[in-house]
Amino acid sequence: MCGRAEEAIRFYTSVFGDAELLAIHRYGPGREPDQEETVMFADFTLEGQVFAAMDSAQDHDFGFNEATSFVVRCATKEEVDHYWEKLSADPSAEQCGWLKDRFGVSWQIVPTALFELLARPEDEGTGRVVEAMLRMKKLDIGALRDAAK
Repeated sequence: MCGRAEEAIRFYTSVFGDAELLAIHRYGPGREPDQEETVMFADFTLEGQVFAAMDSAQDHDFGFNEATSFVVRCATKEEVDHYWEKLSADPSAEQCGWLKDRFGVSWQIVPTALFELLARPEDEGTGRVVEAMLRMKKLDIGALRDAAK
């Protein structure tokens, strides 16, 4: 992913409605192996949450993995569909509302209705909701509500 921090920031800020690039600091001359004018670090917001991004051409023995993921709570099916369509880039990584984007970052796209359904007593269908969710890639609010009935 080296050299792609600015691309990622611009992509993320285009996906989320409430997004802003706060600051971007670039490498100057003589900072090899980093290229002049590429992103050293930057700050941006998505839906009021501040994120920091760093980039470097130095050798790194790590990448993104599922140990870190971002949760996007969605009130409507349209929101779920929007974020899923924009962010999902690896169908093999899709499960139970989780996806991976084109930069390898994991996201959980979760309808807020799921939290409500899971907070109910077991006799009101929470087990059925969980079973239905486990069979889904993108979470379907209607199907989850039907499972609870």
